[in-house]
Amino acid sequence: MPTFTRRRFLGTAIAGWAAGALGIVPGKLPAREPIHRPGPPKFKFSLAAYGFRSLLRAPRGQKPQWTLEDFIRYCAELQLEGTELTSYYFPRPVTDSFLNRMKFLAFTLGLDISGTAVGNDFCYPPGPKRQEQIQMVKQWVDYAARMGAPVVRIFSGRPRNGQSVQQAHRLAVEAMEECCHYAGQRGVFLALENHGGLTREIGGLLALVRDVESPWLGVNLDTGNLHGSPTVEAAYRDMQRMAPYAVNVQVKVSLTYAGRKRTRGDFARVARILRQAGYRGYIVLEYEEPEDPRPACRRWMQQLREAFA
Repeated sequence: MPTFTRRRFLGTAIAGWAAGALGIVPGKLPAREPIHRPGPPKFKFSLAAYGFRSLLRAPRGQKPQWTLEDFIRYCAELQLEGTELTSYYFPRPVTDSFLNRMKFLAFTLGLDISGTAVGNDFCYPPGPKRQEQIQMVKQWVDYAARMGAPVVRIFSGRPRNGQSVQQAHRLAVEAMEECCHYAGQRGVFLALENHGGLTREIGGLLALVRDVESPWLGVNLDTGNLHGSPTVEAAYRDMQRMAPYAVNVQVKVSLTYAGRKRTRGDFARVARILRQAGYRGYIVLEYEEPEDPRPACRRWMQQLREAFA
C-alpha cells in the first residue's frame, strides 16, 4: 500500500483549504508544529460513552440497561455542548439509518457529536490483519463524517512478533499517513491517544505525530494515561508537551503514572496547562471510577466546569 507524502497531500484542494484554515505555513510540516489557534483559549464540554460501559454492554443473550440514545439524552440533561459516542457500543452492523438517528437526536437536543473512537493497532506487519485495521479506521472515518463528528480517536499499536520499536514506529507512521489521507478527504481529524504501546512514553507519541506527514493528525490528550511518566510532576510536564498538538482532550478523575500508580487528578492544573497552550476545543470527561456513572458524572462534570471557568 503506498505511503502518502506531504507533496501529494498538499497537492489536493482539500489540503490547501486545511492548511489555510489551520494556519499552516506552506512548505512546513504541520504535524511538526504546534497547532496555530488565534484568540484566547475556549473550552466546550462533552462526555465519553466509554464511562458508561457497564450500562451500554450486557452479557451475551441479555439486553443492555442503556442504549446510545439514553446516553445522548443524559448528556443533554447535563447541559453539555457535546456527546462522544465510542464505537464499541454501536449495534452491528452499523447502518446509515442508525448513524442518521444519532445525528438527528443529538442535533435536536442541542448537542454536537464531539467525536468517536476505535480500538485499532497499526503495528501489524503487511498482510490481511494490517489491512483489516486500516480499513476499520477508514470505515469509522466514514461513520464520523455521516454523523458530523470532527474527530476519531485512534491508537498506535505496540511492537509484536519480535519487532523493534523502530520497525513498529515505521509501520504505524505508514498506516496513519494512509488513514490521514483518507480522513482529510472526508474532513475528519484523527487523534492519536497516549495509551500504551508506542505512545506509553510521550516522546514516542510526539515522534509519531511529527513523522506523520499530514495536518489531519493531532493528539488526543488523555490526562489519565501517563503510565510512562515516572512521577506525578513528570506526568503534568508530559501533558504540557502534548497540549500544543491536542485536537481533543479527555479528562479522567484519576491520573495513572509510573505503570500503575494512581492519584486524584488536578482539574485546575489541567485547565492551566490547556490555557497556556491556547487550546480551543472539547474537554471530554472519560469516567473510569467504580461508582455508578449516572450520579457520579453529574458531580464530576460540575467540578470540571468550575475548574475550567
